[in-house]
Formats: sequence, structure tokens, C-alpha cells
Amino acid sequence: MKLLMLGWEFPPHNSGGLGVACYHMSKALAAHGHQIDFVLPYTAKHSEVSWMKIHHVTKLKPQSFTSNMLAYTQSVEEIRDLQISYISFVEQMVKKDRPDVIHAHDWLTIEAGMRAKEVSGMPLVVHVHATEYDRSGSEYGNPMIHDIEYAGMMMADRIIAVSQLTKSLIVQKYGIPASKIEVIHNAIDAGELYDYVYDNSTYSYLESLRAEGYTVVATITRFTVQKGLTHLLNAFAKALTRYDKLVLVLAGDGELRDELLEQAADLGVADKVILTGFIRGKQWRDAYQLADIFVMSSVSEPFGITALEAAHHDNALIITKQSGVSEVLPSSMRYDFWDTDKLADQLIGIALSPALSSSLKQNVKHEYARLSWQDVAKKCSELYVNTRRKVAI
Repeated sequence: MKLLMLGWEFPPHNSGGLGVACYHMSKALAAHGHQIDFVLPYTAKHSEVSWMKIHHVTKLKPQSFTSNMLAYTQSVEEIRDLQISYISFVEQMVKKDRPDVIHAHDWLTIEAGMRAKEVSGMPLVVHVHATEYDRSGSEYGNPMIHDIEYAGMMMADRIIAVSQLTKSLIVQKYGIPASKIEVIHNAIDAGELYDYVYDNSTYSYLESLRAEGYTVVATITRFTVQKGLTHLLNAFAKALTRYDKLVLVLAGDGELRDELLEQAADLGVADKVILTGFIRGKQWRDAYQLADIFVMSSVSEPFGITALEAAHHDNALIITKQSGVSEVLPSSMRYDFWDTDKLADQLIGIALSPALSSSLKQNVKHEYARLSWQDVAKKCSELYVNTRRKVAI
């Protein structure tokens, strides 16, 4: 089947899990025999990608892009101008070469997907990795984005949600019929993560603390309201009042960086909080290897691929009940994002009990090992066929 896949980022030029999901999903779909044209807004080399054709809308460099928020490096006007170019590019593509199915990822590409459907008459699948409610961490967010998401999901022939949590939100907030939405969880390609040797010199200071009996608590994420990091810091400070051999690693970057630094100082825990800055590659792998406990503190996390990656790297997991990944990792410890007392108790409990830590790690490994991008591709393929058949009728 000929697929037109619309995305806004792709590794190694990605700011979050959406790019990772697009990478593995497209690779698995190609292995299932699909021919894929993948459209990106920027120009970059992807010499390792042999399974599909990547099209570049502009000659802009990828550093100026983010799929997660309107605002790190671009204004609303710049985003809208780029989306107009993206829509026009996609429109010309489908006029020349009509796809069998259009697969659009999240709000930034939804309008292009809608236009492609209008021009080609082919079915539109909208893949919801996150909504504006998730990104804003509140009931509000940007009204323009809400409108785009609503219009796209209304026009879509089928919707893929990355979790039951996301499906429920789409039904409740956007009024979309539940029958229109298919839940397909993300997965992990463990095979690509095995061939790696940990370098304990990357974070030598933290390794020296571990040698002194410290437990390393870590998270790898964007520093945005959605990720609940202020709650995590509060919980960490509470835990330190009862057990002082804890250190917190915040790996990532974002608009809340300075606020988090100030908060750590105000709480009197700045000497126990390490901010690495944005990491990828070797530093990214070593951060997982270094951690004893991985916390996903999100206020609203449609899925959360980092939890699967942390499980693979032998971390004990604590994730919020507001995270979709909890649906596939039921053995992880869970808490409500606002319950800092419970999170503090969980941090101390794992740090003081090697048996509990070991049990959490082993149970979660059995759960994440059942997940496969090949299964994701199979479910997507079945959805394509059924959607195409309905449109043909």
C-alpha cells in the first residue's frame, strides 16, 4: 500500500518521543510491504533511512523546529507561515501521485492531511500522540490548536490514539465518537538498544556519589509544564528530609529551566539536583544506565516512550497515573502527579529496599518485552485496509 506520512520531526533531529515513534513505526510499516513517502518541514540528511522516501518542504535547518510547543524558537506567525508552505507542498504531491492512505501525525500536520484528503479523495488517518490539553498541562492551551485538532479529527476517517487515556480525552474534550478511535500503544525496539557499553566516565561525579551509597533518581524529558517537574522537585525535597542519600538528575532542557534552578535553590536542595542540559546519543544512553530510579512525573502524558527505554536500562520505574504508558507497564509504581507525599514515600521505599527495587525492575522487563513495533505496524496495516475498504464502498 502507498502511504503518505506527514510528520514534523525525525531522528536525529527530534525534540521528543514523536520523532522516535515515527522512526520505528515507518521502519516497521516498510517491513510489512508498504511504500512510504514521508514529508518533513525542514531539510536534513537521513542517509541511514533506506526504507522510505523523505521529502523536504523547505531548506530550513532542523534546529529551529519543535513538534511539541509553539514557542521555543518560533513565533505563532512563523509556525503558521511554515504550515501554509507544508500544506501547499503536500497538495502538489497528491495531485501528482495519489496515495492509498494519508497518515498525519499530530496538530502541526493535520491541516495538510485534510487538504490531501480533499484533493485526492483518499482516506485520512490522524495519529494523536498528544493533544493541546496534554501539552499545556491544563484545561486551556492555545484555542487555534484546539480548533485544528477538532477539525482534523472530525474529518479523519480513522483516529489512532497512543493510549486509552488519550482516547478517553478525545471523546470527552472533542466529542469524537469512541467507535472512530483505535488505541495502538507505542513500543520499543530493544534490539537497537542492546549493542552498547556504558561509559562510567560520562557522569563521573554521579558515579562517585553512587560509590558512597547514593541512589540516583533521574528523568529525561522536556522542561515544560506538561512534565510536572515542579511537583517532582517538591517530592524530592520532602524525601531528602527523611533520607539524604538521594540525588536527582534532570536531563533535558526547555522553557522552565531557570524556574527549576530557582526552585531547587529555594527548597535548599540545589546541591542534590543535577541538570545535564539537552542530551542525545552517548550521553543519553549513559544517563539511563546511571539511574537507579526513573520518574515520569507528567501532568498529562499520552504515552511516554522514555519509560520503556528506562525499563530496558534496568531502572525501577515510578510513573504518574496520568501517563498512558502505565497501561502497558502495570508493575511500575504509580502515583497522581500532584501527590508529592506519595512520590516521596516511593522514592525512599525503593532506595531503602534492594528487594523492592529488584522486583520492580524484573516485573517491568517482562511487560515491556512483549511490546513490538512489528505488532504496531500490523495493527496499523489492518486499520489501513479496513479504512480503505470503507472509503471505496
